[in-house]
Amino acid sequence: MSNTGVQARRSAVYLLDQILGEDPRLMSELLASGVLDKLSPDDRARAQRLATETLRGLERADRLLQKHLKKPPVLTIQNVLRVGTVELCQGGAAHGVVNAMVNLVGQHNKLSHLKGLTNAVLRKIAADGPAAWDALRAPRLPKWLRGPLAEAWGTDAMAAMETAHFAGAPLDLTAKTDAAAVAEATGGTLLPTGSIRITNPGQVSTMAGFASGDWWVQDAAAAVPVQILKPQAGETILDLCAAPGGKTMQIAASGADVTAVDDSSPRMQRVSENLARVGLKAKTLTKDVRAVKGTFDAILLDAPCSATGTIRRHADLPYAKDGSEFGDLIELQGAFIDHAWSLLKPGGRMVFCTCSLLPDEGEVQVDEALERHDDMSVDRDALMVAGIQPEWLTTEGGLRLRPDYWSELGGMDGFYVVCLRKAAQA
Repeated sequence: MSNTGVQARRSAVYLLDQILGEDPRLMSELLASGVLDKLSPDDRARAQRLATETLRGLERADRLLQKHLKKPPVLTIQNVLRVGTVELCQGGAAHGVVNAMVNLVGQHNKLSHLKGLTNAVLRKIAADGPAAWDALRAPRLPKWLRGPLAEAWGTDAMAAMETAHFAGAPLDLTAKTDAAAVAEATGGTLLPTGSIRITNPGQVSTMAGFASGDWWVQDAAAAVPVQILKPQAGETILDLCAAPGGKTMQIAASGADVTAVDDSSPRMQRVSENLARVGLKAKTLTKDVRAVKGTFDAILLDAPCSATGTIRRHADLPYAKDGSEFGDLIELQGAFIDHAWSLLKPGGRMVFCTCSLLPDEGEVQVDEALERHDDMSVDRDALMVAGIQPEWLTTEGGLRLRPDYWSELGGMDGFYVVCLRKAAQA
């Protein structure tokens, strides 16, 4: 980034101040509130990218900085130094980066007296940081999350997931019809499950096939639940917690009669916009899942969860959350399962999924649901779709996807997926 990117750098520091401050906020909430709306599209993208890369490398940046600081400075200066360190260690031109960050501090009403500190520290980082950076381990998750995940999957798997988080995520697409044609048109790679992976995407809206609605952005792991649901033309299918609509579009593309439900008006507006762009139809309802009525041939429940499976894309999550709300989410998931089950026709099927790495939001949730519902059973055969490895299957009959799977291909989001069958009436 050139020295002209001062707005992007200032905004990246602001995002970090909000995410890492005393009252942490998620980046998605900050962006939705319009904090970057006044920036040019290029600066907006730069700011997000800088903030995200800094969060991914936070442990490394802090390890390098502590050698040059007697004590941590105030948060804003700490974040200026972090952003500068990450830029320098990822190949940024020393002169440009150091000058930009010093100027940024100089323009701050209350912190301009720390220009000298900023200059001195970043010059030292520029000299010895890049070589030291590559020798450091992949940054670890904060203890509040690392502990439960290491307990669930083991320390080796935890380390592999942290390596995947640090690597970030490529762009995955789901084709409306012909995945091979989309892969060829976009220069992407066809993955074993049928998604298309783009390793160096530019602006999404300028890619081949966007305007004509040939595909939509959707992580490869997030596309698997609908493949397991196997929607058929003419079936009535309920898509619960549908926003932003990737799974809704998958179901609609099958020819099924789909009803998409989410309790957020802005998010449902986005579902409608996405459907319109790709030329697919679905009935959309903005309401609480527990208020939905009717009977359906099949149901997809992508329940609200900790989103711990999406950290490779959302590096802010481990810092903006502390796990305190997870108990309420787990309780809500159980309530959603029970209500959704009441809407399913006898003999019907329901796919339950969460983008979580926590067993309490997946394997345990299903064990408990099976105890509550005598007419519920697990359909293990439904999981055998293209690209799924047998070792990803779990003891209670679900599918566990992790960020470290497909590491040679660029990984995937963490997900839990299960197909539940309702007994036919006697």
